[in-house]
Amino acid sequence: MKSINILLVEDNEGDIVLTQEAFEESKIINSMDVAKNGKEALNIIFQREGYENSKVPDIVLLDINLPIKSGHEVLQEIKSDQSKKHIPIIMLTTSSAHNDIDLAYQYHANCYITKPVEINEFLEAVSSIEQFWFNIVSLPSGSR
Repeated sequence: MKSINILLVEDNEGDIVLTQEAFEESKIINSMDVAKNGKEALNIIFQREGYENSKVPDIVLLDINLPIKSGHEVLQEIKSDQSKKHIPIIMLTTSSAHNDIDLAYQYHANCYITKPVEINEFLEAVSSIEQFWFNIVSLPSGSR
């Protein structure tokens, strides 16, 4: 089985820990990098500014409310680049605002999930992401 490289773009330490724990319990072989702001996420994805040796992610879990560059800005930059637009982007955020949802899909997010407040529901949502995106969907091989 191929290892799946996940990039979690999240600035909330509690959500980072919960997401990592949820994926650690999985039976899927994966690695997870964490970016705590939009600029760092883009540097990892585009392998620049000190991240030249980073792995291009197979999938990105992207929050909207991030420091330096918002999730919408990150999404727009990734999806407008011919060499990176194939990477599935899952918006995983606390915002349920229609404007945020509409904008995410306008910028070609692959899906939009509002983070549940309760811990068990959050873990269940992450498990659902894993089940769908890693067991059902065939991810693109990218340009590697």
